[in-house]
Amino acid sequence: MDAINALLISLDRILAGSAWFPYLLLFTGLFFTIYLKFPQVRYFRHAIQVARGRFDKEGDPGDASHFQALATALAGTVGTGNIGGVAFALFLGGPAALFWMWMTAFLGMTTKFVEVTLSHKYRVKTADGTMAGGPMYYMEHALKARWLAMLFAAAAIVTSFGIGNFPQINSIAAGMQSSFAISPLVTGGVLTVLLALVVIGGIKRIAQVAEKMVPTMAIVYLIGALAVIIPNIANVGPSFVAIFSDVFTGSAATGGFLGATIAYAFNRGVNRGLFSNEAGLGSSAIAHAAARTNEPADEGMVALLEPFIDTIIICTVTGLVILSSGVWSEKHVNTFSRSDIEIVSGVYSDQNPEERNALFVHLTGGESTVSRYNGDVVLAAGRLQNTTELTVLHARSVAEDMLFYRDGALANGAFAIVDGRPADSAISIEGRSLIHSVPLTTRAFSQGLLGDFGQHIVSIGLLLFAFSTAIAWSYYGDRAVTYLFGPSAVMPYRVIYIAGFFLAAQADTTLIWNISAVTLFFMAMPNLIGILLLRKDMKATVDTYWSKVRKSD
Repeated sequence: MDAINALLISLDRILAGSAWFPYLLLFTGLFFTIYLKFPQVRYFRHAIQVARGRFDKEGDPGDASHFQALATALAGTVGTGNIGGVAFALFLGGPAALFWMWMTAFLGMTTKFVEVTLSHKYRVKTADGTMAGGPMYYMEHALKARWLAMLFAAAAIVTSFGIGNFPQINSIAAGMQSSFAISPLVTGGVLTVLLALVVIGGIKRIAQVAEKMVPTMAIVYLIGALAVIIPNIANVGPSFVAIFSDVFTGSAATGGFLGATIAYAFNRGVNRGLFSNEAGLGSSAIAHAAARTNEPADEGMVALLEPFIDTIIICTVTGLVILSSGVWSEKHVNTFSRSDIEIVSGVYSDQNPEERNALFVHLTGGESTVSRYNGDVVLAAGRLQNTTELTVLHARSVAEDMLFYRDGALANGAFAIVDGRPADSAISIEGRSLIHSVPLTTRAFSQGLLGDFGQHIVSIGLLLFAFSTAIAWSYYGDRAVTYLFGPSAVMPYRVIYIAGFFLAAQADTTLIWNISAVTLFFMAMPNLIGILLLRKDMKATVDTYWSKVRKSD
């Protein structure tokens, strides 16, 4: 498992985590923003009117209304990225990471507009009478590049598991266990049955469920967030100051947080922003292809609302809860995740600037004097005895007040450490360290008017957000399977998707997030290349649309 996790981290750094990928993502959004003259600003009001059904016409082809298509797409994007993903970005990059999530969303509004318009324009009716669309169809019919379309569709199938399935149920199970002491096995079993009931019904049932779930879950979550922000209102201003000032300086070390460079905050913010709103992936275009309309551009305009709602509103609320409560830089008692543990040689303190910087450079892959420990840890009644030889790191922070357990009992004796990790998988550690992802958001929500009950808001919100995401992504994978293998392959895919949902409830959280970080790259790249090549087609489609609108007025 450790070897697999290390491989995924390496792939993330090479692909989605590399320096050039965030630049390509932002460049695409910036290019189309300028090329189409800021459509996310100019068309915003019109987009709301279209979503409300003002321009609907009887008899238009499609399987869902504009609002249902928007709700289904939002169901696919509003998920763990809004709860755990924001927390993970702040954990890695500090406050400045939120700024880059905003930038990704603002430019992503245009990217989403483009990919949905083109995908809707080249959609087709399948043998079973339903509409099928997505980037694979414009790649084949407009670009005449079936090989690229097949690459995208194959990536969409894999990513439906890496983003839409595995991390969603994994985060739900972790939240339910933390808040209500419900076993991941029970959570996975119950939700797997519910998922099956919805997924097997196809797009019409998915759309019906989504249009009811999305508004409900947003209201519940926002109420819980305000209960934290209001009593910490004095910290909201400083939080915004930190977000903007750190963009140009990097986030300074504070508390247990070791700091973040400008490049690191940029990279993690863009990466998590893409995971949150999926602009550039082409995934939402698959849901919007089901909308009842003959005008591809008006559905594209509806789509540009997604990153605004998903990231600029919901992710900002999550970020303000975490930053204003102060929990993001504090150490908390927790059970250490094996994937987040690293034991290094020598004694280091996060209160010593030089030692803190050495640890930061080491953790970010730079040249450092810090090295992983190989040898034994000596324990007595669960307490570390050879404290002058090593330092335990967990979640990118110096761990404190640790207790070591073996098979549930306080450990005694000597235990081997190989390349910075316990060789004996039966060894577990509890102590104080930074936390990230869903546990961090959960802790932040307990700092407000609702007290400890606030963590239940996160659990409920996560349950609704993540479950709806899993539903939507099943449809994305469904359409990709249809494109590659035909309608007969859809049911086997659904069965595998449902089975994977159950199994992932009990998997390692860090491993799941690393899978997600890698798989999104394989959808984004073909889609970004495709829409850039079709820029003239896009502009002509928008110009034609507005000429029709002016004539009808």
